[in-house]
Amino acid sequence: MFVSSAPEAVWFLNTRVTIRVPHTAGEDTLSILEHHGPARDSPPLHVHVNEDEVFHVLTGEFRFRVGDNEVVLTSGQWLLTPKGVPHSYLITSPDGGRWLTVTSHTDFERFVRAIGRPALGPDLPEPTGPPTPAQAAELANMAGRFGIQLVGPPLH
Repeated sequence: MFVSSAPEAVWFLNTRVTIRVPHTAGEDTLSILEHHGPARDSPPLHVHVNEDEVFHVLTGEFRFRVGDNEVVLTSGQWLLTPKGVPHSYLITSPDGGRWLTVTSHTDFERFVRAIGRPALGPDLPEPTGPPTPAQAAELANMAGRFGIQLVGPPLH
């Protein structure tokens, strides 16, 4: 049995991520991360090579692209993005959004930890704006180390 009383929080790109269930908590390496992101936040279109990813929207409205399909999700809805399929999201609600991601391998959580930095408070980090070409190359390199391939730009 594993019980955590103080979840770890990191600033990951322009979001705040709270690690609710770390992959080390059980033998199946299940991981649950809670995200808080600003309006218009969107990661690059990407593929997880080794793990499916479940998104469960807690608050806000999101537009997801999964392969050639697009869907809008709001509070209480969820979506599974299969490994090997390009996907991204765009937070379309003006107040931003909160969501959970659930994965069953270690790649995504370890990536978040590797490029994240300790959250210095309960708020979102200062927005960084578009990455420079060098920052984009480093992000792609780091993602690749954790079985994530960046295959396109963020959604607009």
